[in-house]
Formats: sequence, C-alpha cells, structure tokens
Amino acid sequence: MATIGVFDGVHRGHQALVGRAVELAAQRGLPSVLVTFDPHPAEVVRPGSHPAQLTTLRRKAELVERLGIDTFCVLPFTQEFSKLPPDEFVHEALVERLHVAAVVVGANFTFGHHAGGDVDLLRTLGHRFGFVTEDTRLLTVPGDDDPEGSVTFSSTYIRSCIDAGDVVAAASALGRPHRLEGIVVRGDGRGRELGFPTANLSTPRYAAVPADGIYAGWFIHQGQRRKAAVSVGTNPTFSGRERRVEAFVLDIDQDLYGQRVAVDFVSRLRDMEKFDSVEALVNRVHDDVARTREMLDGTP
Repeated sequence: MATIGVFDGVHRGHQALVGRAVELAAQRGLPSVLVTFDPHPAEVVRPGSHPAQLTTLRRKAELVERLGIDTFCVLPFTQEFSKLPPDEFVHEALVERLHVAAVVVGANFTFGHHAGGDVDLLRTLGHRFGFVTEDTRLLTVPGDDDPEGSVTFSSTYIRSCIDAGDVVAAASALGRPHRLEGIVVRGDGRGRELGFPTANLSTPRYAAVPADGIYAGWFIHQGQRRKAAVSVGTNPTFSGRERRVEAFVLDIDQDLYGQRVAVDFVSRLRDMEKFDSVEALVNRVHDDVARTREMLDGTP
C-alpha cells in the first residue's frame, strides 16, 4: 500500500492523504509505504527553481512515521528519471520496486515526463499492472479576503505565508508551527555584550526562512523545548548585511556551538527595526522577551 508525492511540509492535506493510506494498509494487512523524491523535482526539471523547503528529509521521515507510515522510501530524482513516460514511471517506481497492491494519491497528482499522467491515467495503469488507485479530495482553508472563497492547503500556500511572516497562518495549514533546523554557529558576539546571548542558526540551503522580524517561538535542543525570542534579518542598528536567524533562549545560558537545534515559529511580534541608540534597542528587546514569555506561557 503506497502513497506518492513530494510531501514538503507534511501539511494537513498531506496528513489526510497519509492517514487514508495507513487506514487502507491496515484493512488489507499490508505495510504502508510513502514514496518521495530527492532532490526536489523542480530543481532537476528547471535548475535554479528549487522552492523554499518546508521540511528536511530527516524531518519529513519523522513526521510521517508519527502518522503511522511503515516505510519511508526516497527515490533519487534524476534527469533520466524525470524523462520517463507516465507508464514507465509507474512500472519502475511502483510496480518493479514496490510491487504495490494499492496506491493513494491527491486529486491533483501528476506524474511522468512533463507531468503527462494524472489520476485517471494512474487508475488505468493500475488495471494493467494489477493495483487499485484511490484519490483523495484536497483540503481547503477559508479565505481571509473572501469569506465565501477558500484556499487549498498546499506547500505553495504555506511558503507564501512564511515568506510574508504570517507564521500563524502557516501553522494553521501545517497543523503545527513551522520549524527551522540548523547548526549553531558563532556570530559577532554582540548579543552577549548587550545581555542577550543568541544562538545563531546555520540553516539548510533552501530552508523556508520567515520574513525579517522578531518572533516568539520554541527552541528545541536534545528533545528539550524552551521559550525563545527569535530575530530574523540583518540587524540594521549595527549596519549588518548578512541575513541571520538568531534565537535568544529564555532562562538558559549554555554553550551550544556546533549543536543541532531547531526553532518553531509561533507568532510574529514586530518588524525588524533600526534604533537610534543601543539603549533604545536593549529596551525594545526587553519588551520582546516579556511579550514572548507572556505569549508562550500556557501554549501547548
């Protein structure tokens, strides 16, 4: 029993799809398999077009395991693979490799060279190769500007929310806060001088980083979760040029250099600002920390 797709973000739409695959697998007494690709197909088909990445492969595997998937299968997406006609794509990816008995996909699923295959063709090929196909409807969220309209849950929609700094809307579509993972690296040390030592994250190349600003979030390290005020931007007060993600972790002062950590973005507190003095900056950061603490107290 397989489901197939990129699944970037493993958002609520993906979760419904995966849940149905797990349900059918249990009914049929079969293992459930999630098939995804690396690198992102867009980067192979149109080099330079890799979209911002909502989840790393490691995070994706962790999330789908929680949903009950038995096997996480990553297929290398190469130029050669991208040029397979739809019938050969199905035969190679699903029949030869996995011997699937059933496949669950989203209603907008496409596959094969130039996305030439759709759900109807997949169903037809299933009859030929001996598996059944089920498609699931797309989940939607009510539109903010048009109460009668709606927005389909999609990785593209969530990326647009994150790019705008609307981490609340992103979390609503994801079913959890948007997470950035990375390694803590050394910065300028200016935060410590000001009384707010920060953990500077070196994030993956294509990571979906929220718009510049100050955020309340959770800092995750070795399974522990702590409140954090998170700065995204160039630090204009000190004429910074390098865009950084820096987390001031509340109630802890620990050397984290070289450690793998993550930040979950809960809410945007304010825009990135340039202050006329260090004193004004420090006063504003004190306010950011107080608001972070207040906002996250009692947050599940």
